[in-house]
Amino acid sequence: MGTFVVAHSGTATSTSGTAGASPDLAIEARDLTRSFRKRKGWFRSGELVEAVRGISFDVPRGTIFGMLGPNGAGKTTTIKMLSTLLVPTSGTALINGFDVERDELMVRRQLGVLFGGDKGLYNQLNGYENLRYFGRLYGMDDATIKRRSAELLAKVSLDDRASERVESYSRGMKQRLHIAKTLLHEPIVTILDEPTIGLDPAAAIEVRELIANLVPEHTVLLTTHDMHEADVLCRDIAIVDRGLIVAQGSPAELKARAQVDRRILVTLRGDPGREMDQHRLIRRLEALPVISQAGFEHGDDAGPAVMIRCTDTTAALDEALAVLRESAISIRGIEIREPSLEDAFLSATGREFEEAESDETTDDDAPVDPVAGVPATINEAGSGEGDR
Repeated sequence: MGTFVVAHSGTATSTSGTAGASPDLAIEARDLTRSFRKRKGWFRSGELVEAVRGISFDVPRGTIFGMLGPNGAGKTTTIKMLSTLLVPTSGTALINGFDVERDELMVRRQLGVLFGGDKGLYNQLNGYENLRYFGRLYGMDDATIKRRSAELLAKVSLDDRASERVESYSRGMKQRLHIAKTLLHEPIVTILDEPTIGLDPAAAIEVRELIANLVPEHTVLLTTHDMHEADVLCRDIAIVDRGLIVAQGSPAELKARAQVDRRILVTLRGDPGREMDQHRLIRRLEALPVISQAGFEHGDDAGPAVMIRCTDTTAALDEALAVLRESAISIRGIEIREPSLEDAFLSATGREFEEAESDETTDDDAPVDPVAGVPATINEAGSGEGDR
């Protein structure tokens, strides 16, 4: 993982610098766009690509805000603009009140940024030595580095492994050290780009717990294409597709707005009868105005079940249970399946998330603009393109 570093003394300042900035917001983005001409070998073709096409959002202080979308949706390009690694083609953004173009140095002092990827740590150094090295790049004094390193190594549960070389760390341990490094200089705003990508399930859970505990002390902007991760961590989510925010709100709000059928799974006790009787039951259920579709599901250990699709779960369940009782069918259990974030994505974009993943080019197609304020230092000789 790459984390950019800018040398300065002390910790991030909390003094906002732009008139009109809201004191309650850590990040304000307005109509951000970023276009570039596609690279073909050593040359640029004439094809203009709009990686970000007018993105606006606010992130309140002390919250986790998620940007959820497939690879190539524009998430990484957006955070590169927010972190001064790319100059916006148009639009404005404030980080803790500082403008990303006019106040570039001050913006960097507010930020801890962790980009997705494997770069950004020195394998021949141990955990503490890595933090000491990057602390010096931040301009921190030795006493502060020692104090913060001890605090953070304990926070990410690496204090007992701090004296071991990083090359011996598992991927999950490296990820946690990356987060400690990102927080070392006590940034007001933390940007995490795909922090659990490539981790096994157990390591991903550990990293998510760590992220959840960053608030309210920090404000977190999280980019991910993991639906579950966004659902459990974020107070608010922006669904990003093809360079646009197509839906925004809390996870519950996004799922409630999804224009998809609700599902009710009714597990039956015993044999539902002959195939002819099953067809008759399904026809009766589908004749109900509140039910759009019904069908039998077999093969589950819990036994045969009827899947009902509807828009109003309460009304559909009442009428379906009446039909089942009239048919002398005993019920083992009922499960109501509300829409998921994947349903919300489908509703907002008109296509499945997996389809969007396969369709898109990656954010890496956006080259670093030579005037975009390339980072003063990139960890481990990383590229200015976010180490992707």
